[in-house]
Amino acid sequence: MASVALIALLLDTMIGWPAWLFRRIGHPVTWLGRLITTLDQRMNRGGWRRAKGGMAVVLVVTAAVVPALLMQAVLGPWAAVLAWPLVAARSLDDHLRAVVRPLLAGDIPGARQAVAMIVGRDVSRADEAAISRAALESLAENASDGVIAPLFWAAVAGLPGIAAYKAINTLDSMIGHRTPRHEAFGNVAARLDDVANLIPARLTAMLIAAAGWSRAAIGCAWRDAPGHRSPNAGWPEGAMAGALGVRLSGPRAYGDRISPEPWLNGPAPDPTAHDLQAGITLYRRAVAVGGAVLLLMVVIGA
Repeated sequence: MASVALIALLLDTMIGWPAWLFRRIGHPVTWLGRLITTLDQRMNRGGWRRAKGGMAVVLVVTAAVVPALLMQAVLGPWAAVLAWPLVAARSLDDHLRAVVRPLLAGDIPGARQAVAMIVGRDVSRADEAAISRAALESLAENASDGVIAPLFWAAVAGLPGIAAYKAINTLDSMIGHRTPRHEAFGNVAARLDDVANLIPARLTAMLIAAAGWSRAAIGCAWRDAPGHRSPNAGWPEGAMAGALGVRLSGPRAYGDRISPEPWLNGPAPDPTAHDLQAGITLYRRAVAVGGAVLLLMVVIGA
């Protein structure tokens, strides 16, 4: 199944998901999003919300996996092409370059606007360090969630594997929040996403360390990731912090609330725009290393 992952990565790297195609038919993730929104509106009410949320997870994952199984059975090896939209390597690169360009030019308002597109925290008053830190954290976490994890599950279970993962990850991003509305209804989605990302998050940390030839990356991830609010995100973020020699995470604002998150690589300095640029380069190398591993697996028939 490594060939499915490799083909998906190559297609995404070369052409991404074209804007004209998105305007015409949307994207598989937006299709899942509409289903999740409908289920949230209709099922997230009254009692038994945790059980109802679990049922919603089953419905969404089934809606993603059953067509993937059928297409893989009918199309055989050609089904690998259909995994292409489910990898976000190029999209992530595009979003981060949209942040670093104005930041390097000294355009703080432009950089704030760009980084607000990829993070949930309040960046309305963020300076260069805060913008760079938020962007690097998003880069590291999404390198795992949006690139390495889909490739991992494609390599494990082909088109159905990557489809199931994207369904789970989309569920978590939409209803897996600790808010009054979704604390119970999104609990199953959040826990399942934690399990699905357990191995990929640590693989991403290893790829970042390998791409930067950095023992500090592994050391930082191993030391600081267990203290992160997420059981998985701290691994790629810690590796990124260690590889670049900067500190990430730490306190951040969500509306009028300050979340007192611990630092990753706390003794290091805050990142700059140049560190963000270096982080993007490191991310590209990590994806290339991952692609080389997939190619080797294909060659040896793994």
